[in-house]
Amino acid sequence: MVGSQSRQTQLSRFVVSAEQMRQIEERIFAAQMPVAALMEKVAQLITTRIVTLYPLSDVVRVGILVGPGHNGGDALVVARELHLQGYQVSLYRPLKKLKDLSAAHASYATSLGIPVTQEIKALEKCELIIDGLFGFGLTRKIEGEIAAALEEINRWRKPVISIDLPSGINTDTGEVQGIAIRATYTFCLGLWKLAFLQDQALEFFGKAQLIDFGIPLKDVEAIMLPQPQIQRLTAEVVSDYLPLPRPLVTHKYQQGHLLLICGSSRYAGGSILTGLGARASGVGMLSIAVPESLKPLLVSQIPDALIIGCPETETGAIAHLPIPQSQLEQFTIIACGPGLTLDAKSVVERAIQAPVPLILDADGLNILSLMGTTKTLASRKSATVLTPHLGEFKRLFPQIEQPHHDRIKAAQQAAQESRAIVLFKGSRSTIADADGSVWLLAESTPALARGGSGDVLTGLMGGLMAQSHSREQPMLNVIAAAAWCHAQAGILAAQERTELGVDAVTLSKYIVKSLSTLEAKKWNIRQNLQ
Repeated sequence: MVGSQSRQTQLSRFVVSAEQMRQIEERIFAAQMPVAALMEKVAQLITTRIVTLYPLSDVVRVGILVGPGHNGGDALVVARELHLQGYQVSLYRPLKKLKDLSAAHASYATSLGIPVTQEIKALEKCELIIDGLFGFGLTRKIEGEIAAALEEINRWRKPVISIDLPSGINTDTGEVQGIAIRATYTFCLGLWKLAFLQDQALEFFGKAQLIDFGIPLKDVEAIMLPQPQIQRLTAEVVSDYLPLPRPLVTHKYQQGHLLLICGSSRYAGGSILTGLGARASGVGMLSIAVPESLKPLLVSQIPDALIIGCPETETGAIAHLPIPQSQLEQFTIIACGPGLTLDAKSVVERAIQAPVPLILDADGLNILSLMGTTKTLASRKSATVLTPHLGEFKRLFPQIEQPHHDRIKAAQQAAQESRAIVLFKGSRSTIADADGSVWLLAESTPALARGGSGDVLTGLMGGLMAQSHSREQPMLNVIAAAAWCHAQAGILAAQERTELGVDAVTLSKYIVKSLSTLEAKKWNIRQNLQ
């Protein structure tokens, strides 16, 4: 049992492309795993899941879409099993030519008296649709009668279960290949595919579940480990990095000193929210540089921080930092940008020149884009973290065309060209390093789509990076863990307050709760592995 849990935990981290999945399957079949046996095993697991979700007492008529490949073969075995359990099954098979194994299952289904049709209208009275048309690897556009059939099914608004991926979704980019079916559930087979972590595909998956059919870990590692890692962020992964342990004998400066440079008279809230995120991280010492006129406000809101009042411009932006450049190296991490406005250009320039790790967000990113992202960062010796949403990303990296079409690839390219860690924000944020390594946020909540949420993340990230800097933790992993903790805080807050009740101040209060929840999960993980 312990070995099984450890293997499942490790497999759940991997995210594969269509080509990588092909190579992994080829290794399994080369080791003499019969294709027919594997198809039976997969289909039995799918059938068990379907019967649990839609028992015969609730659903009787089931329509099954059968494609020409092994995805269609899986669907045919599921059809057989559901038929034998008493469901009234009907098959929609738009293409006559099938692979040999799928054709054999189709013949047996016919011998059992399961009706077959090429007219999608014949399935209209079915209470449940099983989508087994196209699995991973689809690259061509769906057109003609099949496209019309998928459009018809989407109009019916019936429950749909897709096998592996909803038909019409590109495995790697998540793009819709002309048209795609909208699933209620998607049973991803074996390993998570890249599409499940691409924003543009999320609305088609419904509730995504992984079907573990026993892929040997050694076969996955043989294909995946020689390449830069692309992995999903899970509680098990993040528990390796958070919460950050502290020695019994320590002091505040040994727990990191974070400098936040943020705020303006126009965007005073940005400095407060960034500070609240940093405070929630538990950082040992927090300094916040703001326009002089905001100092009383910050002192009243975050009294435990050292507030540095700065001379300001006529527009209420920070004019310059009252800290000598040589003294900036006293800080463990600098985070710069929320609420600054573009009038703080000289301040951002000084932050970029500082010989310490730097996080740039919001107007810090906008100013960097005006300076020229790649050429400006080329002179930096310390690590840089960029946290753009899509609009900021396009300004920072105008040479990367249509980054929303493949957010993962775009983030990798941006990180490689800028030599920075790029946290490309989205519903499934992508965190990419210059070496091609990527962490993908596996779950989040639309409750975070509110002003100020990103400011909280910047503060939280800066605080965690400052604490971990002396502990030899990989920076990419700490940044990814911060993104996970931020998302989990949103999820927890939404569960208790509804999605509409998660403002940025509330979010900052749930960060500690997300960390304590992770501590409990870490304890449970350890207990299960003993």
